[in-house]
Amino acid sequence: MFKRRFLKSALALAVSASAAGFFPGKADAQEVVLRMHQFLPEQANVPAHILIPWAEKVGAESAGRIKVEVYSAMALGGKPPQLIDQARDGVVDIVWTLPGYTPGRFPRSEVFELPFTMTSAEATSRAFWELFDSDMKDTDFAGLKILGAWVHGPGVIHAKGTGIAKLEDMQGKKLRGPTRVINALLSEMGAEPIGMPVPAIPESLSKGVIDGTVIPWEVTASLKISELVKTHTEFSGTHALYTATFVLAMNQQKYDSLPDDLKKVIDDNSGLEFSANAGKTMSDYDAPARKIAEEAGNTFEVLDETEVARWRAAAEPVLTNWLKEMDEKGIDGAALYAKAQDLIAKSSK
Repeated sequence: MFKRRFLKSALALAVSASAAGFFPGKADAQEVVLRMHQFLPEQANVPAHILIPWAEKVGAESAGRIKVEVYSAMALGGKPPQLIDQARDGVVDIVWTLPGYTPGRFPRSEVFELPFTMTSAEATSRAFWELFDSDMKDTDFAGLKILGAWVHGPGVIHAKGTGIAKLEDMQGKKLRGPTRVINALLSEMGAEPIGMPVPAIPESLSKGVIDGTVIPWEVTASLKISELVKTHTEFSGTHALYTATFVLAMNQQKYDSLPDDLKKVIDDNSGLEFSANAGKTMSDYDAPARKIAEEAGNTFEVLDETEVARWRAAAEPVLTNWLKEMDEKGIDGAALYAKAQDLIAKSSK
């Protein structure tokens, strides 16, 4: 009996030691589980075509030693604006979120949300990553390991009731906006901006809390926006009304704890090309979502260049005020804006 007890104790100790990585050569072979948290349902385009494929690719290239578990629709608790702190504090390992969900904390990233700044999502995402790498990595995002930084396709106005065919039609409209810069834009246009994360839009439209929303086409499909509104306003020209910025952010300590070869797997699937492809992927799904609205018989207002010029003029105070706010924070906003413009132009060629 003593012998059996001894063998059981020895086996238990061996299993415990192996799991803890005490045996020589086992530490690097351990499986690392990374929990990724994000706010959209898993069938939405970003999780389905960017985040989940990224998780699978990291798993495959690590020979199964990294397992990324993707938790969608805030399944691990909290609200979307809390995601960035969940990553910073180590509550989860990786998050996908909008820096603009926490107003004022990431001021430099706002430069890409300024009116009529973005061109294509791919080009602007390249510019975002490059400017992040040079100007934001050690300032706004210090203490976080940013894996990707990108933007969505052209922002569109989706509204109930009569369409928005000219600037005057914005007067008094209660429109949801995602960030403080975009809400400032809506205000200058004469609308009443109401800030809220994407998941709250369908219920707010259904209950009449808002008259409409600004979001890119691609996310309207999963939220069934085309069933909740009847009109959509788009803008002609090479520059869109607005875009919003996103980051895929990892807890720095978790990244630092990885062995070098697993860090390399993460690094190989992060950065400029990943960011550009993420932006392109989002915009690639604009057309299928727009087709849903077409098939629903909804109305489309495409503003011509003359009308767009009026909106551009009305939006000028947004840039002026933002530059002043940056100066007050000790940031050279004018230089940052010029640099962003140059990077977008370079990437758009």
